[in-house]
Amino acid sequence: MLGKLARQHDPNVLVGFDHADDAGVYQIAPDQALVQTVDFFTPIVDDPYTFGQIAATNSLSDIYAMGGRPITALALVCYPEKADLEVLERILAGGLAKMIEAECTIIGGHSIRDEETKFGYSVTGTIHPKRVLQNGGAQPGDRLLLTKALGTGVISTAIKKGVARQAWIDAAVHSMTTLNKAAAEVIDTMAEPPSPNPIHALTDITGFGLIGHLREMLVASNNVGAELDAKNLPLLEGALASARAGHIPGGLKANREFAECVVDYREALPEELRDVLFDPQTAGGLLISVAAEAGTKLRQLLEHAGVPAAEIGEIVPKQGSLILVKN
Repeated sequence: MLGKLARQHDPNVLVGFDHADDAGVYQIAPDQALVQTVDFFTPIVDDPYTFGQIAATNSLSDIYAMGGRPITALALVCYPEKADLEVLERILAGGLAKMIEAECTIIGGHSIRDEETKFGYSVTGTIHPKRVLQNGGAQPGDRLLLTKALGTGVISTAIKKGVARQAWIDAAVHSMTTLNKAAAEVIDTMAEPPSPNPIHALTDITGFGLIGHLREMLVASNNVGAELDAKNLPLLEGALASARAGHIPGGLKANREFAECVVDYREALPEELRDVLFDPQTAGGLLISVAAEAGTKLRQLLEHAGVPAAEIGEIVPKQGSLILVKN
């Protein structure tokens, strides 16, 4: 809808909404720019404190996905008028815990009465204008690294249906409450001048799923495609079982209907694995397009920082289907 409106022309806008980037970037000084994003959603777990943690982790992720450092946040609250305020307090406390961990200060917010609970944050970060990482810029030969396992969407659906095993719930919650801070800090160390930054493109995997966000990266990068190695995809415990049992969120169906047309499966893939490729993630990992010669070093640095990075494929010259999935 924004694309249908009159365009504003401001030379200080370094990153707008033209290429579906994760956040906007606005330059305020020769050596400083603001990174701005907003995200909020309905509860996906029963525990209010955990929901607050997940909402904060998810909101912060877009700042990290641009290479930025979050500094302030505004809370967004939609809450039923007659609901228990102690529950809302627990939601806010969970969010605060993650903001403290991120060293991001909550400076206010806004609340409205709503029949359905919704919670999240508008987050502002900072970055040097020359160190901004966008979802465009991937080059043939780049390796694709993913920093979190897939499957939070199908497992969350299984949770809502009351059929998820405790081990699945624990794995999904741990993933959704793990900040991308450590990964972002490692990525930042790769950009030390005067050497050119080997990180060519960066995004996080959220509502459009792996294929949807990879598609955005490829389209923004121009004349490139990607080959994914299905056997290297990191999967949460219970992801395939949830998909196989038919616990498919509506977002997954929409993602698949929209983006599967750009995918070619070189070999037959189980239907549940195809589903997980399009699974909408909450507070998902970072997808990194890194120069081949720096891929091993980056993966080792990430693992040393406690980030279980997996190499899931590579960028190739555009030919035929945009994305090829090998088994």
